Order: sequence, then structure tokens, then C-alpha cells
Amino acid sequence: MKILVINGPNLNFLGIRDRTVYGSGSYDDLVAMIQKKAHEEGFEAECFQSNHEGALIDRIQEAYSDGTDGIVINPGAYAHYSYALYDALDSYHTIPKVEVHISDIRKRDEFRRNSVTAPACDRQIVGHGTEGYLEAMDYIRSMKP
Repeated sequence: MKILVINGPNLNFLGIRDRTVYGSGSYDDLVAMIQKKAHEEGFEAECFQSNHEGALIDRIQEAYSDGTDGIVINPGAYAHYSYALYDALDSYHTIPKVEVHISDIRKRDEFRRNSVTAPACDRQIVGHGTEGYLEAMDYIRSMKP
């Protein structure tokens, strides 16, 4: 099984951005946590991060034919206005997709409370810190035989 973990803008600044919201761990710490789980549980996890909307869309589209069995995505701020990301995620329904947010977007600034990308996903996990990524991977694995 192959799970693609996509991280959008500014997630490469984990540990640098507001630590009271995003924690003190770095992006490398997040990737290591994801890779450790994949190694221990016997599946492949590929991590991809970009600050560019088009690169995120390209990677989602590539997942259609590269053997990806599920997508975990933290679209960052793009969650709140990127209908282009929504369209990419909603283009196919053959694999499970989970949107993750480290913070609880429902308890933050008004503009962050709505996600336009979440409806293209099977599930949304918010406010569980980086552990939300592990929950998302567990969900995807539970959906595949």
C-alpha cells in the first residue's frame, strides 16, 4: 500500500511558525514520524510539500496513475479558497482522501473556519496536532482491503 502525504504552503516552516498553534516540531520531524509509522506497519508513505498551488495540483494528478492508494493532504491556507485544489481532489473517487489540519480551524480566525477542499475528501481531521496525520493514514488503511 502506498499513501501520499501532501503538505501545502508554510508547512515547511513547522517549528518556526507560531509554536503555540503548530507545535515546536519541525517539518523534518513530521516526515520522520510518518516514515517511522509506515516502516513499522509495512506500507509506503511518500511525503510531498510545496508552497505552490500548481505543484500540489500536479502531484495530486500524478497520484491517479502512480500506484497511490490514498492521499492525506494538509492544504494549509489553500483549504480556505482553492477551488482548483478542490477540483483536483474531486477528479477521481477511486482512492480515499483525508484532509488534515494541525490546529482546530473551527476555533481560529473566521476566514479559516471553512474549508472548500474538505468536501472533496472522505474525512477531515482537525486539531489533533501532527498526530492527525497518523490518524488519517490509519483511516486510509482501514478503507483498503
